[in-house]
Amino acid sequence: MKKNSVLLAICCCGLALAAGCAAPGAPQAPSLRLPVAVDNLSAIRKGNRVVLTWSPPMETTDHQAMRWPTTTRVCRVLNQFPINRCGEVVREIKSTELVSVLPAARRPVVSFEDVLPPALIAAQNQATYAIEVVNQRGHSAGLSNQVRTSLVPTAPPPTEFRATLDAQGPLLQWNVQSIPTPSPGVSYRLRIYRRTSGKTDFALASEQPYRVGEDEARDTNFEWEQAYDYKIASVAVMAAPGRPAVEVEGDDSETVHLSAHDIFPPVAPTGLQAVFSSVGQKPFIDLTWAPNTESDLAGYVVYRRTAASTFVAVSTGLIKAPAWRDNDVHLGQKYYYTVSAVDLRGNQSPQSAPAEELVPMEVR
Repeated sequence: MKKNSVLLAICCCGLALAAGCAAPGAPQAPSLRLPVAVDNLSAIRKGNRVVLTWSPPMETTDHQAMRWPTTTRVCRVLNQFPINRCGEVVREIKSTELVSVLPAARRPVVSFEDVLPPALIAAQNQATYAIEVVNQRGHSAGLSNQVRTSLVPTAPPPTEFRATLDAQGPLLQWNVQSIPTPSPGVSYRLRIYRRTSGKTDFALASEQPYRVGEDEARDTNFEWEQAYDYKIASVAVMAAPGRPAVEVEGDDSETVHLSAHDIFPPVAPTGLQAVFSSVGQKPFIDLTWAPNTESDLAGYVVYRRTAASTFVAVSTGLIKAPAWRDNDVHLGQKYYYTVSAVDLRGNQSPQSAPAEELVPMEVR
């Protein structure tokens, strides 16, 4: 009896499946496991290197998470845009070799550096790059977005790059051995970059002509008591009528370090004059002098002596204006004065040339 019940149940299930009532909906096609195409490829050229960055696909074209190995093809094609196929495959990269350069990013970001063969570098050449990610069967969802970069020749960085410090601030010096063979519409300049020590990124400080021989530039936008790193790079500028100029940077020079520690005093004040006066009041001597022009000037100190003494400071604190009155004078005494300037960091100039004045014995 039990055997007949089991057979009956199996037969009923078979009939139900044959009638199609066990699985509602249309049957699903198997996944092709095609990685979605890359959509954020970017390229930056520096010297003879082109650095490509992109985010590897995280899912397939049918919205399944990527769980299978892939191969990334780096494609490069000369003087064509857009391209419809990969062309020259510069490199094939296994998915296991891709490591994100921004681990904390919402989407992983990977990079590849294409070192350009010298034969490709020419003013009239352009390279188009694309990424193609293929599955285990060699199939892909197509090329990524495409990026172009100019292959204009760049100039080498200057040599003997150095930074020194004087009273005016940082002085940068370098030597350019030669200028590349001229190409139509191509000119060259130098870019000086600076960063505050401890920071990661450099910022453009100034641009200078690219000239053969020794050259120099001032950093006029610095702050005393800061430490800086400097580097310098050439930039090729290619101009063509009716088109925006194309700029490509060459390689960087070595990085030099400089601490802008101010040990430089102001110049000694000039034009010191001393004039006695006592009309209707207690005798005094007025001092005046030409103002110093340093931007970091903090003030002045007045020194005085007599024939029987040496110079000592007689002013109280720093004098802000280039004038001072000495009310502590005595009849029949001759006084000698000098003035020195002091900057914001306490550096003090040499004393000025002296001025002298006699207080007469009789005051009217």
